Amino acid sequence: MTDRADAPWPGSKANALLTLTETGMLLYWLLAALMATGLLSLPPQWMYPDHTQPVMVAWNWSFFPIDALFALLGLSARFAVKDAARQQVLTVCALSLMFCAGVMALSFWIIQGSFDPLWWGMNLWLVILPVGVLARRLWQAPQPLSV
Repeated sequence: MTDRADAPWPGSKANALLTLTETGMLLYWLLAALMATGLLSLPPQWMYPDHTQPVMVAWNWSFFPIDALFALLGLSARFAVKDAARQQVLTVCALSLMFCAGVMALSFWIIQGSFDPLWWGMNLWLVILPVGVLARRLWQAPQPLSV
């Protein structure tokens, strides 16, 4: 993946990691929908703790809007929008939502006193990746954003 010359978030590694993360999130929700409709069954050890409890199912689905939104905004910023200012706004929104989704999930698991390395790892990634991308951008002396 190469960077477009006008991309407000240069760095092919960052773009690739964001694209993989956002695409992975959309695939997660496709799998969740297939499981919810009974069209797919996954091993219980791949699932989050208490994944069959109605409150936990509702908790999981409460993340769908924020997850889908960060994924779609991020992918749109890199692949659909040509204007650099709009790309920047969409990217900041996507990264902010990604961070919030990760922090919310980790906060819940902390409150529950539950630790599953798989789920903690994925949600830590949702916190670390946007912080790293935003920090890198801030250290590169960004141009003022005109909205």
